[in-house]
Amino acid sequence: MQLATAIGTFAALASTVSFTPQAWKIIKSRKTSDISAGMYALTVAAFTLWTAYGVALGQWPIIAANGICLLLSGFILVMKLLPRPKKEKVADMLDPDA
Repeated sequence: MQLATAIGTFAALASTVSFTPQAWKIIKSRKTSDISAGMYALTVAAFTLWTAYGVALGQWPIIAANGICLLLSGFILVMKLLPRPKKEKVADMLDPDA
């Protein structure tokens, strides 16, 4: 594996995995009050653009990494914006034992 490929692979993994703890914490706690909706709206917009950029170039590594980040950050944003009862319903669906 070339150095650039290794760096890109680890960067993609780190970016993708970085949203998982926040998403899981929201599912477990059902709390989003300390999360910035503006920050996540901007993050979702950025990942949307990065994914579109990957599509335009036909670069699957860019598409896959940013597409997964888009899904995770989009989930966090949606959970932030949902009213409490709907947030509870989604979280209960994903983690019924909480």
